[in-house]
Formats: sequence, C-alpha cells, structure tokens
Amino acid sequence: MEQMQTPMAEFLKQSIAKIKEMVDANTVVGDPVTTPDGVTLVPVSRISVGFAGGGGDLVKQRDGCVGGSGAGIRVEPIGFLIVKDGVVRMLNIQPPAVTTLDRVIDLVPQLLDRAEAFMDKKNAPAAPDGEAAQA
Repeated sequence: MEQMQTPMAEFLKQSIAKIKEMVDANTVVGDPVTTPDGVTLVPVSRISVGFAGGGGDLVKQRDGCVGGSGAGIRVEPIGFLIVKDGVVRMLNIQPPAVTTLDRVIDLVPQLLDRAEAFMDKKNAPAAPDGEAAQA
C-alpha cells in the first residue's frame, strides 16, 4: 500500500529534519583544541531536545491542513576531556554531585584508572629470584 504524502506529513518531516541538522555528534563532543605545550582539550556538552507537533488535514478542502509544532534545544557545557601524554581526564565544570548515584558516576573514570594501574602492576614481569637475592 502506497503511503499518501499530505501537507501535514511533509511539514512534520521537514521540522524533524531541521532538528537533526542542529543536534549532531559535534554538538555533544566539540572540536579538539591543542595547546602549545601538547595538551588537547575536547569540550563536552549535554544536549536536551524536546519536540511536539500536531495537526490534521481538512477533509472538506482538497489540499488544506492545519497544524503546528514547537521545538526546544538546550546545549549545556558540562566539561572538558583533557588529553596529556596518553592520559585522558575529565574536568567537570558542573556543580558537584549531590545524589549518591551522581557521585558514583563521577567516580567511575577514577576507578577505571586505578583498576588499569593495578592490572598493569599485577601483569608486570617479576624479577628472577637470583637477581633479587644478589641486590
């Protein structure tokens, strides 16, 4: 069954296409900036999008339609990824976490760094016993 393209459907399709143009991955994770001393800063933002639309086709008129839509987009900077010497850190510019869940989420990168360091230390080759005894 072929789908009929009505003026209202076209209106909503164009509205959604415009929202997709405004909100892309480059809005969430910005372009990296490298400082003269070799530190790379990558801005990170939180995006909130709301969209509502509605309407209908007028039955008695051949090509008439009535409708409306509204959209809101909020871009909120939340921090920077700092890359230096192969180490990545997150610098938050948001107020500190107030709920337990927010605190746990904020600690995840630090916990991953510590776990990685522990695993690297554990997997490092041990010195032979003879070398340790002579020292």
